[in-house]
Amino acid sequence: MSKIKRALLSVYDKSGIVELARVLENNGIEIISTGGTAQKIKKAGIKAINISDVTDYPEMMEGRVKTLHPNIHGGILARRSRESDIEELEKLDITTIDLVVCNLYPFAETINKENVEMEEVLENIDIGGPTMIRSAAKNFPDVLVVVDSNDYELVKEKISDEEPIDFNFKKKMAYKAFNHTAEYDAIIQNYLFDNLEEENKFPSVYIKPYYKNNDLRYGENPHQSAAFYKDNETEENSITNVVKLRGKKMSFNNINDTNGAIELIKEFKGKPTAAVIKHTNPCGLASAEDITTAFKNAHAGDPLSAFGSIVSLNRKVDEKLAEEIVSGEKFIEVITAPDFSDKAVKILNDRWNSLRILKTGELEYNYNKPGQDLQKVTGGLLIQDRDLKLVKEKDIELVTKNKVDNPGLKDLIFAWKAVKHVKSNAIVMAKEQMLVGVGAGQMSRVDSMIIAGRKANGRQRGAVVASDAFFPFPDAIEKAADLGIKAIIQPGGSIRDEKVIKKADQLGIAMYFTNNRHFRH
Repeated sequence: MSKIKRALLSVYDKSGIVELARVLENNGIEIISTGGTAQKIKKAGIKAINISDVTDYPEMMEGRVKTLHPNIHGGILARRSRESDIEELEKLDITTIDLVVCNLYPFAETINKENVEMEEVLENIDIGGPTMIRSAAKNFPDVLVVVDSNDYELVKEKISDEEPIDFNFKKKMAYKAFNHTAEYDAIIQNYLFDNLEEENKFPSVYIKPYYKNNDLRYGENPHQSAAFYKDNETEENSITNVVKLRGKKMSFNNINDTNGAIELIKEFKGKPTAAVIKHTNPCGLASAEDITTAFKNAHAGDPLSAFGSIVSLNRKVDEKLAEEIVSGEKFIEVITAPDFSDKAVKILNDRWNSLRILKTGELEYNYNKPGQDLQKVTGGLLIQDRDLKLVKEKDIELVTKNKVDNPGLKDLIFAWKAVKHVKSNAIVMAKEQMLVGVGAGQMSRVDSMIIAGRKANGRQRGAVVASDAFFPFPDAIEKAADLGIKAIIQPGGSIRDEKVIKKADQLGIAMYFTNNRHFRH
């Protein structure tokens, strides 16, 4: 039989607790219980001692104080191998507790209610539960602590086994217990910080729970181990809550690239739009009157780079679009869309049975609760607001004598939305709501202009250019003129802005300032 002789059961989530208690009783284990847990166990015909009979004190303040007592914590914390501890228990008539089963008040669920009052929030901060859990976990060599009802089946097996419960299992349960209380406290402190009236939005200590979704085969490279974690507070459709309809498991690079594709497509709500992503940069992007045309134009932006790409769409994929996607010599790793028809899924899967088909739901930024952008550096963490700055036609400033017509303005805004999602130094060339050339991740802006022009291969004549940051010298403007560019949109803000504007005027290029930049390193 197990060496467990006495158990304390006190749970908010009572899933499976009766079945666990019955196994305890069948194995001759004495059960102590509290409040609603005791009522549920007794109703099932299982014997349980009320906590007040152990503490010799009634539960106080509607249950606020019930387990915070030496008769409880002495029984949990006593080291069985230390004679002085056992002698003290005998002197004080305290009996050891060998098993603690506990989970906590639903704080996270409470704060997510609409118009919840602080009084209700505070009442759902558990005190006795975390204290018992931590006590039992601290003394795990002698006490088994269980916080997850998913572990009940295994616990029942081990309790019914004739062998004592092994050290490593108790250590694992203690780890889960401290994880449980750490997560709980992190959610509480995040909530209280968010409700402070201070202006600083960044706490002095950053503590935030992330939840493992799955282990990955490897990281960016096969020699790197990796896993995918989620932030459960994210309140917008994203890579973390897509529904995979078909295809292989997502890799580290798939997830990273698909995140880039989804975040780019969120920029375009008004018109059907398709994005083709390679290494988080768009190599194709187009808006059109229908989604099939948008995809065709996006893929035509750079068909060579599009091989092995991620495709993201902002409209449902039907049979017609699916037929277009699978035509020709394309190869696509991942495709995302708000929805897919059954026929479309079959067509896509028949062409590439490894293709990951991801249903995103409708995509848009959550400006009310956007969350933050985190970037890990060795030994530290960079935290900033997400770059969700909107720029509309009315916001841009004409700084040259030359200007463009209305279609040209729309192309400038289209290009500006795209360049925000290209690695710096970034240059994007667009024409008729279609990306025709991209220069990404270069050490100089003029090199990005040259690369974008080479990618465009003549299609850039009469096109517009977007630059994610200002032009420090007129050389890139001269190169744009050589390529036949008619207009440029850029942040401005260089000490040489006047020279750059003058050069644009000399070369007949219209230039517009946005007065904000979009670096993406």
